[in-house]
Amino acid sequence: MLTSYTPGLTRGSAMTPESNLTGQHTARRHIEHFVADLDETPLQATDKVKEDSAPSSLWGEAWKNLRKQPLFIISAVMILAVVVVSLFPGLFSQIDPSSEACQLANSDGGPTSGHPLGFTQQGCDVYARVIFGTRSSVTVGLFTTIGVVLFGGVVGALAGYYGGWADALLARLTDIFFALPLILGAIVMMQLPVFRANRTVWTLVLILIVFGWPQIARITRGAVIEVRNADFVMAARSLGVSRFRSLLRHVLPNSLAPIIVVATISLGTFIVAESTLSFLGIGLPPSVMSWGNDIQAAQASLRSNPMPLLYPAIALSITVLSFIMLGDALRDALDPKARKR
Repeated sequence: MLTSYTPGLTRGSAMTPESNLTGQHTARRHIEHFVADLDETPLQATDKVKEDSAPSSLWGEAWKNLRKQPLFIISAVMILAVVVVSLFPGLFSQIDPSSEACQLANSDGGPTSGHPLGFTQQGCDVYARVIFGTRSSVTVGLFTTIGVVLFGGVVGALAGYYGGWADALLARLTDIFFALPLILGAIVMMQLPVFRANRTVWTLVLILIVFGWPQIARITRGAVIEVRNADFVMAARSLGVSRFRSLLRHVLPNSLAPIIVVATISLGTFIVAESTLSFLGIGLPPSVMSWGNDIQAAQASLRSNPMPLLYPAIALSITVLSFIMLGDALRDALDPKARKR
C-alpha cells in the first residue's frame, strides 16, 4: 500500500481548504503506476490475429460451418445420388422400360433374378421404372425452381429496391397470385384445352412457375429492403453508381442467402406437386415415366400387391426429405442469428 505524507500538518491541527488542496496535490504526486509487461499477460495469445490471412466472407464462413454439419453431409450425398441416377439411369438398370414392353405373364410377380423389386400389375419391372422415373420428377422440380427464382426474384427485387408505386403495384400482383393455391391453380390450368392436349414436362413446369413465384418474390422483396439502406450501398450511390447498377452489384449479392434457402426447400415442394398432379391423372401423361404415374398406376392393386406403390413412394419421400434437410442446413449456415455456436 502506498502512503503519502503531507508536510505542515501535525496531529490535532485543523485542516483548511488550502492545506487540503496542498495535501491532495502532494499525495497525487507520490502515486506510482505499475504496467505489466506484455509477455507476462495471457492476452497475448488471445488477441493474436493473423494479419497475413484474408478476411472471411459470408460464403466462406458458411462453407466452413457446413462442412462440420452431419445434416448437410447426409443431404448432399443423397441429392448427389439422385442427380446421378436422373442423369445416367442406364448405369443403375440394364432394363429400359421405354423400349422393352411389359409382359402380362409377370403381372404382380415377386422379386426374381434381375428384377429385385418385382413387377407391376401390367408386368413392368418396378426397379427399372423407379430408376428411369427419377429424371422426369427431378427435371420438373429443378427447372420449376430455376424459373420461379428468376421471375419471382426480379419482381421482388424491383419492388423492394425502388419502392413507391412500383412496390405497390408489384406487391398487389404478388398478393393476387399468392392467394391462389399451387395445386388447385395447377389443376384448373391443366384442364384448359391448350394444356390438356399438350401434357409434357415443360407444360407442367410453366404452370408451376405461374403459381409458384409469389413466395420467392416476397422473400426477395424483404431481403432487398433490408439491404438497400446499408452503408456500403449508400457509399456506392454517393460515388456515382446508378441505382440499377447498385441493385445488381451490391444489393442482390447480399440478399441471396434467404433466397437460396427458400429455393432449396421449394425444389422438393415442386417435385411433390408434379407427383400429386400425375397421381390425379392431370399431370404428366402415362407414357412419361415418373413417380407420380407409378403411384397412380399401382393403386389399383394396392391390397393384393402394395410393393409397386411403396417403392416409388419411398424414392419420392427420400428425395424431398434430402432437399428439406439441405435447406435447413443452409439456413443455419447463412443466417448468423440462427447459427448454432
